[in-house]
Amino acid sequence: MEETTDIRELNERIKSESSFVDLINMEMGKVIIGQKKMVESLMIGLLSDGHILLEGVPGLAKTLAINSLAGAIDAKFSRIQFTPDLLPADLIGTMIYSQKKEEFAVRKGPIFANFILADEINRSPAKVQSALLEAMQENQVTIGDTSYKLPSPFLVLATQNPIEQEGTYPLPEAQVDRFMLKVIVGYPSKEEEKLILRQQIKNEKPKTNAVLKPEDIVKARAVVNDVYLDEKIENYITDIVFASRFPDKYGLSNLAGYISYGASPRASIFMAKAARAYAFLKRRGYVIPEDVRAICADVMRHRVGLTYEAEAENITSVDVINEILNTVEVP
Repeated sequence: MEETTDIRELNERIKSESSFVDLINMEMGKVIIGQKKMVESLMIGLLSDGHILLEGVPGLAKTLAINSLAGAIDAKFSRIQFTPDLLPADLIGTMIYSQKKEEFAVRKGPIFANFILADEINRSPAKVQSALLEAMQENQVTIGDTSYKLPSPFLVLATQNPIEQEGTYPLPEAQVDRFMLKVIVGYPSKEEEKLILRQQIKNEKPKTNAVLKPEDIVKARAVVNDVYLDEKIENYITDIVFASRFPDKYGLSNLAGYISYGASPRASIFMAKAARAYAFLKRRGYVIPEDVRAICADVMRHRVGLTYEAEAENITSVDVINEILNTVEVP
């Protein structure tokens, strides 16, 4: 009985604490038409301290979305265009010799911001990619002999272009695993595209107003951590992840020939975190199986390796994930 009361209290608390979600959605809605899934993924990454890899053709408002989110949160935004000649120092900063003071001074790079848009991350060589991924993992960078903490919140949104693979350096699987979510951004509907057209040909382009401070997001993260995750949901998450590693044990022997490697332990961690953030966005104090199913594809799609056989038969990682979700028992 006491537990039921606690969950009821938690539910009420989450309802009041998550009221800012509507404010952000309203501000983002002024600028971004459609793309609800992308905006929701940005919020999940932000609330659960995870980074996002976005894949989509050019012109789908990826830059605009993160820029608008930074504007709504009154946070510092940096856009870094990744190119083959980019150096790690262009990203994290370097030591500059000052003749006046006769000493080296640190010049911090564009990575010292709350929101980083790493545009076309697969255009830069491995050295630059690893410098960014280290910053994402450690939340700090080292310039010279000193380590500098990055601001909080710190969200990296990396984009990669699925077309035009010439002259690109694909991210290794082990590096891709550091991204909490991989979101595929699709085209808008015909109606949405009409609205985009009308908005863009007007002289006045809408802008987001700051409705939150970065500190509010840090506080909200602490509340998201209090969202109740039942042991049955934990078991459901681990079953999904284990089914990608040992499909035979879950009655999925038909998938065994298509999976070259299953999801890593990060998949379980990020699925639990993302499910909590999703429940928070839905103004709920506890996680239900539908929350896990809603975020599962974005957490798993870049963590399940496919064999040549799967590629030959045009089977994608999402097909494999859907098959797992349809077979693993829902609590």
